[in-house]
Amino acid sequence: MVQYQGEAVATPSPTLKPTLRPVHKFGGSSLADASGFHRVANIIAQLPTPGCLVVVSASGKTTNQLIELLNLFISGDSAAATALEGIYNFQQQLIINTLDDEQSPLLAQLDDDIHLIATVLEEQQLDKYQQHFIQAFGEVWSSRLLAQLLLNQGIAAASVDARRFLRVSGSPVQVDEDYSRQQLQPILAAQGEQVLVVTGFIGADAQQRSCLLGRNGSDFSATLLAELAGSSETTIWSDVPGVSSADPRRVQGTQLLARLSLSEAAELARLGSPILHSRTLGPVANSQQQLTLRSSYHPHDGHTRILRQHPREPGARIVTCVDDAVLIEMTISSGYHDKVDALTEWLTRRELAPLACKRRPERKLWQIAYTPEQAVQAFSLLRDHQPAGGFEDLQEREGFSLVALVGKGVTAQPEQCLHFYHALNAQPLEFIQPAKNGLSLVGIVRKIPLDPLLQLLHQSLFRRPKRVGLLLFGRGNIGKAWLKLYQEQKTRLEQELNVTLTLYGAFGSRGGVVDGEGLTVEQILNDFQPQALEWPNWLDHLAEHGFDQLVALDFTASEHLVQYYPNLVEQHIHIVAANKLAGASEQDFYLHFKQCLAEHQVQFLSGATVGAGLPVQSSIKQLQQSGEKISAISGLFSGTLSWLFQHFDGSQPFSELVLQAWQQGLTEPDPREDLNGQDVKRKLVILAREAGFDLDPAQVKVQNLVPESLAEVDQEGFFNQLTALDEPLAEALSGAQEQGGVLRHVARFNAKTGQASVGLEVVKADHAFAYLRPCDNVYAIQSTHYRQNPLVIQGPGAGREVTAGAMQADLWNLLASFK
Repeated sequence: MVQYQGEAVATPSPTLKPTLRPVHKFGGSSLADASGFHRVANIIAQLPTPGCLVVVSASGKTTNQLIELLNLFISGDSAAATALEGIYNFQQQLIINTLDDEQSPLLAQLDDDIHLIATVLEEQQLDKYQQHFIQAFGEVWSSRLLAQLLLNQGIAAASVDARRFLRVSGSPVQVDEDYSRQQLQPILAAQGEQVLVVTGFIGADAQQRSCLLGRNGSDFSATLLAELAGSSETTIWSDVPGVSSADPRRVQGTQLLARLSLSEAAELARLGSPILHSRTLGPVANSQQQLTLRSSYHPHDGHTRILRQHPREPGARIVTCVDDAVLIEMTISSGYHDKVDALTEWLTRRELAPLACKRRPERKLWQIAYTPEQAVQAFSLLRDHQPAGGFEDLQEREGFSLVALVGKGVTAQPEQCLHFYHALNAQPLEFIQPAKNGLSLVGIVRKIPLDPLLQLLHQSLFRRPKRVGLLLFGRGNIGKAWLKLYQEQKTRLEQELNVTLTLYGAFGSRGGVVDGEGLTVEQILNDFQPQALEWPNWLDHLAEHGFDQLVALDFTASEHLVQYYPNLVEQHIHIVAANKLAGASEQDFYLHFKQCLAEHQVQFLSGATVGAGLPVQSSIKQLQQSGEKISAISGLFSGTLSWLFQHFDGSQPFSELVLQAWQQGLTEPDPREDLNGQDVKRKLVILAREAGFDLDPAQVKVQNLVPESLAEVDQEGFFNQLTALDEPLAEALSGAQEQGGVLRHVARFNAKTGQASVGLEVVKADHAFAYLRPCDNVYAIQSTHYRQNPLVIQGPGAGREVTAGAMQADLWNLLASFK
């Protein structure tokens, strides 16, 4: 049996005098090479309090190398000798490079240690204590080397093996604090102003056999040493300056948290954080020590201090994750909830409380999540406990990841919960668990690349609200309807999309008003005092607007305004439009406009131009994104013409229907703008272009329902001669009836031939275009997999409220895209 041969320890006194000497712990990343040791020595030299206690981990990957050595030896692999030689070479070179001394006594000690390791491997059947004895050398070597470096720099220092005082037993490891405190007292009493460099990670049992404190046990060693020594402060130094709002190596825009409550830190540690570990925080909670996290690489880049008091403001403060998680599942046939409670307590006593769990009593299923390392231990224990635990069908499922929000009361924050649920529902979600203590919201998903999800969650929860200025063009019916909707929805938009919205300007036919402090809806509607504008010169005054983004909302049908869209884009102003004239403009202008958008990285959203609130353009885009190739687009694109031909059955002249529609406000002020087919043509061009086809408006064949005799007269003359519409349309209706069909005003685009048309057609009585609700639009989209049975979208395609709603939806999507 190999035992730790420590120095003789004086008979302990019954009480321990408290010391205020701080504890500093340096991890393996801080001591990875010679330059790391020198950085650490410089930090210690600059500490204000002499005679501190320093806890060290094994250098770099030394612990992993020792474990690999043991695995090779146990498996009988001859490569074990090569592995031991590699460890020796690394440690030898580390000593020489750190001390700049090829004759250091530490080299002779290293030779003795390697010889001892080889002897243990060759002569003994390894039990766990002998394996622990070999693993402990990593910390011993770091302690010796740092102490010698400090001595070489004129700083009084000594290496201390924690097995001299730290009594532990059992699995998981339990600390005999009273005995350990008594054994530590004479060591501290003899310290004076020496820096004691203490080994982390290791202790000894009552038989002086080496015991390990578990992975990441050096952090636990540090806070435990502080508790035993009565130290008031512990600083854990690593390669990061503390706890950030997310891992800064994976998420942009993170913030270092200067303060973190002990309860939040404990929850973060419980969820597998690589920065904090659950056992580390136990001694902090049981003593008066203050815990600080800092970076040895950048000591002046801030820190995180762990505080006992709760944060003032509730809510998520951290987005954290575990890339590789394992689900353990079991079936509980009876006494479900009582047995789950008992198993949870049983696992917790063994320091294997699940990271997350899901009760599914309707399926008699209980799911618990662990890291792979924890899962091995938990599964083994549960397998042996299965008869007593009252469960069956125990199984492991790999291939999962964990994502969580951590912060006081996060589960009671509706907005943050909504963001979290929405983000995870878009992933292959297994379950979401709100912690009972309210400190975390945990999601388990099928294993995916987590970085995009972490970035999304972090941005939605922590980024500064974007200041967005809105420029409103058009105070007519749709503009007024939108202002009412904006007033109702502004708070929701700001909260859910993390923006601050300001009505920066409003414009009508007589000019506009711009106010950096913001306009009110009441002011725009009832106290509008515009000033004349000179296009495009007035845009130069917007250069110093002070917003993160500017958005123009075009509720007009103004061709004059559309001419200046490129000027708006050059000022980096995004455009949301109900105005069809840009999307349906002649080809040269359209291509120039699209190029301008691309060059300036500005967005143009025009979902309200076709179908009002119907998801026509978005459906085309989604089909394309799913790999579909659009082959044809057709439908009834005019609510006015839909109403007219639904009612035109020969029982009354067409002219009377036009007059009725005009009187009911279903037509444009001049019905000829509906009857000439130009508005339908614009919609067809917009949809074809949205589908990726270069359709020029000049290519579309349009049937004008307005006779030449009515085309040039004024509006009064048009109504006086309205009956001129009746004869040609009566003939068309008669022809349709003879064919057993109905007359409809149809728009069509054939992608294969490039042909596009707008006009009257006879459709069969059972056709999708035959019978609609009055004023409904219908859009039929044919594609690769929607060829024989087209995708059909039907609903009201006009009206101020639905068009205003479509503008609001586009605005929402635009704001959501701002990062």
